[in-house]
Amino acid sequence: MATPIGNLADISLRALHVLKLVDCIACEDTRHTQTLLRAYGVDTSAHKLLALHQHNEAQVAQAVVERLRLGQRVAYVSDAGTPAVSDPGARLVSAVRGACLLALALPGASSVTAALSVAGITSDEADSGQFVFVGFLSSKAILRASEIAALAREPRAVVLLEAPHRIEALALALAVLGDRLVTVSRELTKQFEETATVSASAMPAWLREQPNRTRGEFVVVLHPARVATDGGDEQRVLALLLAELPLKTAVKLAAEITGASRNALYESALALRKMAP
Repeated sequence: MATPIGNLADISLRALHVLKLVDCIACEDTRHTQTLLRAYGVDTSAHKLLALHQHNEAQVAQAVVERLRLGQRVAYVSDAGTPAVSDPGARLVSAVRGACLLALALPGASSVTAALSVAGITSDEADSGQFVFVGFLSSKAILRASEIAALAREPRAVVLLEAPHRIEALALALAVLGDRLVTVSRELTKQFEETATVSASAMPAWLREQPNRTRGEFVVVLHPARVATDGGDEQRVLALLLAELPLKTAVKLAAEITGASRNALYESALALRKMAP
């Protein structure tokens, strides 16, 4: 079931009813969930809580299945938002369904739809409001750059998630997308929430403008890509990649992002390396 992503008032009436009704609440962090339940006046007895997180999900999922077979009612909540979406929960659902038991979704707060709703993506940018949810990109620079290259020509909006300690690295990696619009939402529904739309190349500078901008959980929405890029874009993308990656890797990714000839980009890369101080 979905729980608030920040503002406690975003809990649903149905969720409160179910939390009071169930025999057991499986949760990502028992301490966090106890605080949440206490705020709503729900029983916080330790025996009612069962820790289920990314490190023990497969094992504890079987314990939940056994409880369900005994006729118990079990709810699962992640720390915030909707479980099993870039959060633990998917293996639990799979185990329950694999045992031919019932798993029901209780909808509610979601950082993905919240960020999309304030991104302001119009019909001029995308058809039918389509989007792609990607979640967290790789923490490794070369893999992350390759993933961004694959998304560079995506005609739909793309939703990414990122943690505060990695947001600057993500911003630098996205800068190769140039003037493609990016909507950055941080601390959604919380006291200091902030949303801004800037070009991908301007995102690193936007983060640096205020120290607080690297704090909190982030949802980054890439607006739909333009159909084509010009020669200037090819050289700019290549130069940005060369600053972070080996020559051959930079050329390969620049070709994937811009659609330009790999041979031509390789010659340009050699020239740029010779011109570098």
